[in-house]
Amino acid sequence: MDIKLTTSEIRTILQGCQYTLRLVGSSRDYRKIQSSEHFSTSNDVVLNDAFSILGEIVDAIDEVEQFSQQGESSHGARN
Repeated sequence: MDIKLTTSEIRTILQGCQYTLRLVGSSRDYRKIQSSEHFSTSNDVVLNDAFSILGEIVDAIDEVEQFSQQGESSHGARN
């Protein structure tokens, strides 16, 4: 199954995921779960790590878009 998404749609979805993670992370119940001595992940990651990673991915997408736009404008200037 090949899903076709624009860059803008991808960015919006990822930012929506960040927002959702922030909501979950700010809930009292989640903070209670995460602070439990029984809460453990294989890489010692917490929800905020996922939020940060999504932010880095969105930033990387923005950089690629900027680079692509600069390349198109300089390519067009040569013709």
